Amino acid sequence: MKLVVVGGGSTYTPELIDGFARLRDSLPIGELVLVDPAADRLELVGGLARRIFAKQGHPGTITTSGDLDASVQGADAVLLQLRVGGQAARNQDETWPLECGCIGQETTGAGGLAKALRTVPVVLDIAERVRRANPDAWIVDFTNPVGIVTRALQTAGHKAVGLCNVAIGFQRKFASLLGVVPERIRLDHVGLNHLTWERGVHLLDQPGGSTGRDVLPELLQRFGPEIADDLELPLSLVRQLGTVPSYYLRYFYEHDRVVEELRVKGSRASEVAAIERELLEMYGDPDLDEKPALLAKRGGAFYSEAAVNLVASLLGTGSPAGAVQVVNVPNNGTLPFLPDDAVIEVPATVDATGAAPLPVPAVEPLYAGLIAHVTAYEQLALDAALRGGRDRVFQALLAHPLVGQIDLADGLTDRLIAHNHEHLAWA
Repeated sequence: MKLVVVGGGSTYTPELIDGFARLRDSLPIGELVLVDPAADRLELVGGLARRIFAKQGHPGTITTSGDLDASVQGADAVLLQLRVGGQAARNQDETWPLECGCIGQETTGAGGLAKALRTVPVVLDIAERVRRANPDAWIVDFTNPVGIVTRALQTAGHKAVGLCNVAIGFQRKFASLLGVVPERIRLDHVGLNHLTWERGVHLLDQPGGSTGRDVLPELLQRFGPEIADDLELPLSLVRQLGTVPSYYLRYFYEHDRVVEELRVKGSRASEVAAIERELLEMYGDPDLDEKPALLAKRGGAFYSEAAVNLVASLLGTGSPAGAVQVVNVPNNGTLPFLPDDAVIEVPATVDATGAAPLPVPAVEPLYAGLIAHVTAYEQLALDAALRGGRDRVFQALLAHPLVGQIDLADGLTDRLIAHNHEHLAWA
């Protein structure tokens, strides 16, 4: 089979390559193409990727290219992991919102809207070129904001599924705490991308099984302080909720406190940029033939395992058929308080026909209200990304629960356009 990674010059890519090499029985790749316009980065990453395959005895070939149209010919799946504007744009996303007293974050709030506006048109262009080359190819989106980007792809009729590593991260964390293999943990995971809660943690009787018991109360009782520390949320809140919120919920539950912290500590983008410089220097070492430990500080834990599981199921090489995975899929009535075309993040059965969400127990008002609010913002954000215009940007910001005031939305709109002018064709 042939896979293509768009954004293959990312410093994340060796994590993905390592997963492809280790899990090759599930995903027998014959040809892997890394595509990226940044030729200098691409050659460094590509060289390390080939050495990782060679060390682990993977028989597949890895090539690099700056030519998207040629690369996607004959592809079975195309993975998207691009960042329009690079870390420089991310650094802006994380700083200018603070001038208005709002969260500066690359996927949440005004910064997340900026990233969506830059990203959606580029991703749709890529997807259309994939469709022209091979309409049967699956598109797997890791590009943030995953929910909005996946909705854009699916609205345009592409064979696309969105994926995030939050759920698999929780699965691995809970398995480690309980001393069991990850395949014995199944999550009652509900919400939108980067706006989710674990309402149940089911310890299955056997790996990949269908029966078990909910051990979430036990986890919160035994390991509550550790879980709360990881989330950077008060233990009292986690225990009161009886759920485990995604760490992105801190931006909502402790917005003002986080703003003050960010004003002092500086942007995550600046930290990542420094890590990337060091990683790229390491990738250039011809003796390096495994992913370096420093890569863990870049983020994206368990990214490769989640990717392999999803792609293998979509291409029919994984087992068992219809495996349950947490992915981003159209709502289609799963959450009755949302439009059918909203993209939600829930457990789904995945096979060669696509991803079908499993039934979800009724969502409590505390969560349903915020999910519905952010879904409305995402719909307006997608409209702004597709059609442009200052008014649409303003309306999306006004609808966002972390903005919601006229003066704030006005100030953020002007700053967003000013900082992203070169990436917005309509600006």
